[in-house]
Amino acid sequence: MDVLWMIPLLLLMIIPLLMCTSSTFVFYFKKFFYVAWMMVLALVGIPLCILKSGGRDIENMRIIRFMVRHVKYLLGLRFEVSGWEHLQTEGPYVVISNHQSSLDVLGLMEILPDRCTTIAKKELIYAGTVGLICWLGGIVFINRKKTSDAKSVMADAAKTMLDDQIRLWVFPEGTRNQNGDLLPFKKGAFHLAVQAQVPIIPVVFSSYSNFYLRKEKQFKSGIIRLKILPKIETKGMTSDDVSSLSDKSFDLMRAAFLDISDSITRSNGPVRH
Repeated sequence: MDVLWMIPLLLLMIIPLLMCTSSTFVFYFKKFFYVAWMMVLALVGIPLCILKSGGRDIENMRIIRFMVRHVKYLLGLRFEVSGWEHLQTEGPYVVISNHQSSLDVLGLMEILPDRCTTIAKKELIYAGTVGLICWLGGIVFINRKKTSDAKSVMADAAKTMLDDQIRLWVFPEGTRNQNGDLLPFKKGAFHLAVQAQVPIIPVVFSSYSNFYLRKEKQFKSGIIRLKILPKIETKGMTSDDVSSLSDKSFDLMRAAFLDISDSITRSNGPVRH
């Protein structure tokens, strides 16, 4: 029994030592803490969402947003947001942003407009308490492996946007990407916006490479710059305009991504691997 009592004491001594001496330990500790804490927050948030709305409702995103916003401080992250005025747009619209890691959720919740939810991969619904609270928040799940299913969901989403006056957040790269640039955009978000005839508002996250390097197992404190770009109108566009709309959005976001990422690198100096 005496030995068992010593284990927590040893952990309290060892963990701070490892946090100060091992970047690999910090990486895995922060990753584990992030996932575990988000699951705990979801466990607390689920009954609150049910009590507030009685079940699945986009208004539950207000609760989720409120509960998640403090997590950035626990991970040593800080957001610098510019272009807030571009989100002050009435009615439904589509938000598109680049996608680097699960940490994007923190930036999303930092600026998430009212009556806005996201489109996410279907597998997320099976992620325990996090999957359930995502469902309660009205998140739209798509099967990326079946194009026909994804198109059907997008068509339904366009109708829902107009009927319920909601906004949708989409990651047009379609997958996480940390190669220091943007991946080519998939067309789903642009078909959605054109079909609903609603504006697109691009949001750009700066590169995480100044604090988060997955291959090198580094996860330090850092700054994330979020730049909200002016809306792109789609009124009068048809499916024939989707490719040019996608290309225009990509070019604008890539230029902003390189600009804000370079500004952080210049202010912090080169990242040491």
